[in-house]
Amino acid sequence: MFVFEWLNNQLLKMEWLSYLVTQLVQNIFGLNTQSQLGGSIHFFIYDVIKIFILLSVLIFLISYIQSFFPPERTRKILGNFKGISANILGALLGTITPFCSCSSIPLFIGFTSAGLPIGVTFSFLISSPLVDLASVILLASIFNWQIAIAYVIVGLILAVLGGTIIGKAKLEDYVEPFVYSNKMIEMDQESLTIKDRMIFARDQVLEIIQKVWLYILIGVGIGAIIHNWIPEEIISAVLGQDKWYSVLIATLVGVPMYADIFGTLPIAEALVSKGAGLGTVLAFMMAVTALSLPSLIMLKKVVKTKLLIIFMGIVTTGILIIGFSFNAFGYLFL
Repeated sequence: MFVFEWLNNQLLKMEWLSYLVTQLVQNIFGLNTQSQLGGSIHFFIYDVIKIFILLSVLIFLISYIQSFFPPERTRKILGNFKGISANILGALLGTITPFCSCSSIPLFIGFTSAGLPIGVTFSFLISSPLVDLASVILLASIFNWQIAIAYVIVGLILAVLGGTIIGKAKLEDYVEPFVYSNKMIEMDQESLTIKDRMIFARDQVLEIIQKVWLYILIGVGIGAIIHNWIPEEIISAVLGQDKWYSVLIATLVGVPMYADIFGTLPIAEALVSKGAGLGTVLAFMMAVTALSLPSLIMLKKVVKTKLLIIFMGIVTTGILIIGFSFNAFGYLFL
């Protein structure tokens, strides 16, 4: 137990990094980390470095695993499953694809055009931006393992139920016709060497970092402001877990935003520390990642309005239920 706690504190929470940043802020910048300015600078430097280190390592490992499962092979594996088991597998597949919602849509098109049921592809589409292995580790590094695991479980349940409902509703006619004619290119499985897979993993790290670095900086910056400049009384008054409307506000605020989950985590960390309800914060994170306006605009180009509205309704309802539930029972995880 002691060894696990030490590894968790040093490898995930990176307490050694927090100490080094404290020395930098106090001895080089001449600021007290307990002050607003010093605390904000410490929060920003520490969180940025920690997130980039963890993200780079995790994306590399996940991408190395992904190199064994190119889209055509993944499609064949999914094609062997039917019913709820296929939805579960589609949702689980989303956990090893570290994409934002917009990046997931091309794979959604490919899977649908390859003949997979749309319910399965929607389970993947919901899960992919919402839950991935990297977000689990980062959530654990910021909060704890109980919250990280609980977030993954409810995210997967939402993805499975959402995809199942859409599949049962027989909405294939509400997917744009060009999607079905956009066939995936069949390729012979190439035997990749370890070096090839490591190069692929490295390239994936660089590509994803290039996509998300700005959102991480913005997210950490907002988190630093919330953590050190906005009084706790204001956050609690608007987003406290005792306020029934806080989950609604968080969900509505999250939809117009476009950020990866990695950019929302520092904001979530700061909000919880200031008294926001855990369910409220999780609802905000889920709305940003699964219902962002840019991703909905992209999705509208591949599905018709009725299917888009049903998708939004299912995901929004799920997010609200999750938010209210965690606000009611979130104390069990903190």
